[in-house]
Amino acid sequence: MKRKSSEIRCLFASSEQSADVLYLAGVFVPDPFLSVLSGRRKLAVVNRLEYGRVKANSRFDEVLELDAAKEEAAKHLKIEAKSVDPSALIRFFAKREKAARVVVPADFPAGLYARLRAAGLELRVEEAEFFPARARKTADEAAAIRAGNAASAAGIRAAEAVLRAARIKGSRLFYEGRPLTSERLRAVVDRACLERGAVARQTIVAGGRQACDPHEIGHGPLRPNELIIVDVFPRVQATGYHGDLTRTFLKGRASEVQRSLVRAVGAAQRAAIRKVKAGVAGSTVHAAANAVFEEAGYATERRGDAFVGFIHSTGHGLGLEIHEPPRVSPGAGRLRTGQVVTIEPGLYYPDIGGCRIEDVVRVTAEGCEKLSSLHYRWEIP
Repeated sequence: MKRKSSEIRCLFASSEQSADVLYLAGVFVPDPFLSVLSGRRKLAVVNRLEYGRVKANSRFDEVLELDAAKEEAAKHLKIEAKSVDPSALIRFFAKREKAARVVVPADFPAGLYARLRAAGLELRVEEAEFFPARARKTADEAAAIRAGNAASAAGIRAAEAVLRAARIKGSRLFYEGRPLTSERLRAVVDRACLERGAVARQTIVAGGRQACDPHEIGHGPLRPNELIIVDVFPRVQATGYHGDLTRTFLKGRASEVQRSLVRAVGAAQRAAIRKVKAGVAGSTVHAAANAVFEEAGYATERRGDAFVGFIHSTGHGLGLEIHEPPRVSPGAGRLRTGQVVTIEPGLYYPDIGGCRIEDVVRVTAEGCEKLSSLHYRWEIP
């Protein structure tokens, strides 16, 4: 790195686990490694196993092999190469770049931070987003998220096909001669996502009262005439970007109360999507969904130890993380062109069931573009 700076910015994490490191590197590395930013230049130090691949495929301007970097650092710091750890490497790069300060993200390893402090380095923790530009997706990133949503849709269509083929016997659903459970249907969804090159984890297939806890993934037998929430948020293996799509189904015959609830959720989602536009606050989008529920008489309140009604925000940012800025919630700030958000209002009443409908949109100057596509038919005879 030639450019000198008053500070360097450092990350120490794997790009498998850290969305920031993956955003910077553009390549998957399973073990933690050092990334350094000095001005506009980006440097990585990786072990020899990863060196050739990272040098050839990453976005880094300079890639150093770990043992060679340790030797160079040892010379400059006047210590033995075997004692060069990540903190010593950071000290070396700070000295080489004539940096007065080292900036680290809020999730920087505590032990490494303590060693740097003990060595006398001036450190600043970046409490805000380390890469604010991550929130505004490029056309390529939007395409990657669209591919994630295509995998989500494939999973939900697979679940729908099983529900259509299932048979009602008494108070249970049967598929291929065996009781249909949340676990069986989740496996169907996850396989369909994998066939589209995406890995789904913690897929939600929750029916009846279970669906009234929005993050309950579901377990046990699925039953006829109950609302079943299917929420699929896989990560595309090639890119690391996620999809996130939710539909609600019912196998059998819905009651009028259930139909009214589903209609209200659909109307709330459409109202929220109509509000999405660059410059409009996320809180305004949330308020549009909430107004539909209030007008329809769906109260959000606490009943004993449980909360019912519209008990979560309308949406969240989506990208390399399943939940990332911006928010679509009370108090959320203005949306900006290029940001990608979910729009997923829901209603949850244990005596009726739970319903959530979710799509993904990218904010534009005129409104938004959908990055997900799947029908909304929900009642399966």
